[in-house]
Amino acid sequence: MKSILGGLAGAAALNILHESIRRFDHFAPRVDLIGEEALTKLTKAAGATPLTGNARYGATLAGDLVSNALYFALIGIGLKKHLIARGAAYGLAAGVGALALTKPMGLSDAPVNRTARTQVMTVAYYAIGGLVAALAMRALKK
Repeated sequence: MKSILGGLAGAAALNILHESIRRFDHFAPRVDLIGEEALTKLTKAAGATPLTGNARYGATLAGDLVSNALYFALIGIGLKKHLIARGAAYGLAAGVGALALTKPMGLSDAPVNRTARTQVMTVAYYAIGGLVAALAMRALKK
């Protein structure tokens, strides 16, 4: 339970950071657009009518929170003394994955690969999410 709560804290931090900065910085990553594209493709593949507008945005945000929370919860597996290092490593891996896996998955990589600045911000967001998850888990285990 502590790992899931920590994972949720990391996912929330990641999404708050992303949603806040993207409103003010034109070069900020737009992972939300990749999520919306993926949701639309999955919905069409299932033979359903894709969501639009706020419904698509909300469903994408909810899916992002759940998937990142579950991923970041994995940080809690292992020795407590390596928790922070695992948080950083999982976060960095997720950030690099966001850059490298979009095209192979058939999605546009432009929202996270537009510029070097966008790429660095993408990796940094996920690294921060991983660290927040690890710190939350450490606090909950005390």
